[in-house]
Amino acid sequence: MLLGKTRKMGRKIEELSIGEKLTITEKMEDKDLLLYLGLTNDNNPLYIQHDYASKTVYEKPIVPPIMLSGVITSAISKYLPGPGSHITKQIITFPTPTYHYSVIEFTFVVKEIHINVNSVIINIIAQNEDDQIVVEGTFHVSPPLLED
Repeated sequence: MLLGKTRKMGRKIEELSIGEKLTITEKMEDKDLLLYLGLTNDNNPLYIQHDYASKTVYEKPIVPPIMLSGVITSAISKYLPGPGSHITKQIITFPTPTYHYSVIEFTFVVKEIHINVNSVIINIIAQNEDDQIVVEGTFHVSPPLLED
């Protein structure tokens, strides 16, 4: 808890530039998956039960897509634009399933900046270690508004 401490704000819209990139890499670990399942009470056997998943087209357990979305929203909140920013719209697809222990590289690119409405559009592509696209998305983000 940060009582009495001032948190650093993310970057204002004027500090961002079209074409700016951020890349992060995450490994999809069982500990994170179990934490997610416990917090959400999501008991889909496709996410954790090997015997169940082996009978599906996926053949083994997959990572819930919302966990991948969480990595994206976390990176927006922490880095681009950073603390104080807010996602106002998202369009996201998951063309390839992500399996446990996959290493996923997320690339964020600022595509548009709309200063008049304090909005940036960030495109995201995430690929697994086999260069398959596992997430594609467009996020509309309102950078932090700082009072002068």
